[in-house]
Amino acid sequence: MPTNEKEYNGYLFDQLELIERLEAILESCKDIETIKKQLAIEKKFVERKLYQNPPLTNG
Repeated sequence: MPTNEKEYNGYLFDQLELIERLEAILESCKDIETIKKQLAIEKKFVERKLYQNPPLTNG
């Protein structure tokens, strides 16, 4: 479990990198619009957590 905001953001960046790698693979495939839409949704969920306001800590 993350102990501070910096560590938590590190986990979220890892998730974003995974999604971006999957998106790169998807670019070479055909007929997968549903998967692309779902990946975009998942990416937004992670970004929402990453850029939340107010921040997790007050420092």
